[in-house]
Amino acid sequence: MHYFLRCMWVYVLDANAERGYNSRRMNAESIKSTPLCDKHVALGARMVPFAGWNMPVQYTGIIDEHNTVRSACGVFDISHMGQFLVSGEGATEWLNTMFTNNLNKLVDGMGQYSIMLNEKGGVIDDLIIYQIGKDNFFVVVNASMIDEDYAWLTAHKPEGISLVNKSADYVGLAVQGPTCEEVFAKLCPGVELPVRNGILMFECDGDAVVVCRTGYTGENGYEFFCPAAQGVKWFEKVMDCGAKPCGLGARDSLRLEMCYSLNGSDLSPEKTPLEAGLSWCCDLTKEFIGVDVLRAQKAEGRPTALVAIEYTGKGAPPRHGYEVQLPDGTPLGELCSGVLSPSLGKGIGMAYVPAALGKVGTEVNVMVRNKAVPAIIVKKPFLKK
Repeated sequence: MHYFLRCMWVYVLDANAERGYNSRRMNAESIKSTPLCDKHVALGARMVPFAGWNMPVQYTGIIDEHNTVRSACGVFDISHMGQFLVSGEGATEWLNTMFTNNLNKLVDGMGQYSIMLNEKGGVIDDLIIYQIGKDNFFVVVNASMIDEDYAWLTAHKPEGISLVNKSADYVGLAVQGPTCEEVFAKLCPGVELPVRNGILMFECDGDAVVVCRTGYTGENGYEFFCPAAQGVKWFEKVMDCGAKPCGLGARDSLRLEMCYSLNGSDLSPEKTPLEAGLSWCCDLTKEFIGVDVLRAQKAEGRPTALVAIEYTGKGAPPRHGYEVQLPDGTPLGELCSGVLSPSLGKGIGMAYVPAALGKVGTEVNVMVRNKAVPAIIVKKPFLKK
């Protein structure tokens, strides 16, 4: 197996373990498949269990797929992610008490990145919420958190608000890369893409579809949701219009180059969004679950900070769980995420370290099989665009 692929395979297993999904304990009945699973297999994808789903980790190769998204256009199956519809008088006011960002800043047709916290200020999930009308929202949540998110929201939902889990109704396709607009022009002729962070619901080729102008790669892109029964048709159409199928391996290396956090690895119920460097999407002037903890951290200082660490020396690719030390051997923390960056040609990762010791320019060592690999804390993101 190619060394880079082997490292990414280990990453997938690590990510599963971080979320409590031990692949050795999984059976065929416990692993879900998206409606595109057979198509992935037919295309020669290498399938792996990820967050309870049978997903493609790569087709032609992780580096090839990564570079395709950076230079042209790739398409990812994101059908494992969840979608909720929230509506009813007072929905805006209620959701503002559940999420960190301020929904009052939204207008119809626009969305925002936000976070849902527990009472201790720890992250339950990060998500994107789109306003499709007055007190009417389309919410996209992480795959491994669909049931937990739905239960948490239901437990706090007031009477008169409708919360509907529509996750099984959609196939999701993330179309990402510099030529994604050309792909869309062929896919839905005469339809204009929404602006960044915007949402558009319309009919195309006989199907009601949703297009959200966002992504997880750092490239121009959008997420395309269509009826689950028509998923294979639209996946094939996107490929025919010029997008190359890509797997989880490339998605992870692309997002990590941009320092986009992965829930369950970089985000957790034990860490606040301030520690994760996400204060920009936390409006501390409003009331929401966990806000008092965040206000205290802002006033007193956060105990740890999620920093970007880049190899300065040669060594095996960084992995989740590798210890980070100061040059004198003082332990700082462990990597939450790590990968060999195809764009930069060096190891990169993120770790929580004591905030006072996490300044940009601080030299550190990443411990790889008891060997110290020289590295340095750098300004986010790794890939400057």
